[in-house]
Amino acid sequence: MSDIELARIAPGAVTLHDARSKTRRTVTLEPFEIGVFAVTEEQLAELLGVTARHPRRPAVEVSWLRAVRFCNAASEWEGLEPAYRVDGDEVTWDTTSDGFRLPTEAEWEYACRAGSAAPHYGPLPEIAWSAADGVRTPQDVGGRMPNLNGLFDTLGNVWEWCWDLLDPARYDEYRVFRGGGFADDAWSVRAGVRRGGAPGTRQDDVGFRVARGGFDTLDAAQGWSARADRERALSDDPRPPGWTPRR
Repeated sequence: MSDIELARIAPGAVTLHDARSKTRRTVTLEPFEIGVFAVTEEQLAELLGVTARHPRRPAVEVSWLRAVRFCNAASEWEGLEPAYRVDGDEVTWDTTSDGFRLPTEAEWEYACRAGSAAPHYGPLPEIAWSAADGVRTPQDVGGRMPNLNGLFDTLGNVWEWCWDLLDPARYDEYRVFRGGGFADDAWSVRAGVRRGGAPGTRQDDVGFRVARGGFDTLDAAQGWSARADRERALSDDPRPPGWTPRR
């Protein structure tokens, strides 16, 4: 299999802001690794047996469930313990495993920002493919400037799946994706914008990058916890459903 290049991310903290619910929370993160690039069509084809028409483009039309299966397949290929237990559409994360997995939402934003508090970690035309470029498909990975963590295309080109539930009180099993895509304007291609979709949905501008890192806790790690998900699912939120608002 083509190597999955990973960057080591130092421990630190990130403040997550949900503009719709008008809430903020600060997450302290342990060190972890994350893909320098989004998973490409070539890598997906090698592990899952699909066709790669454009080997260096980020793989898209990949559901969250397929991304999870890719992570487990990559772990098995490398002789690592898979991070996920999959029973049909039910997925459980073994947080102690050091196998390949999807980043948590906190990990993704922390790695994307690379120390920047601004919506973009650099001038958008230099770091991201967006609607301003007039392209109609994802572009080959690595074509724009990386952030200070050495990561390419965390903003623009394709949205990227994360592990976390978007809003279990409103959207049941919807999972988060982040970063904006090639057809999105500058407002959507920002480090703090949140979107999401059902685990089985496939879209032409949604892909993923992998992470690695195991932790001592069970059912909680890197800003995510199973208990918090259960509590959020039972919350009585009077606000209307929707995505990150423009104001």
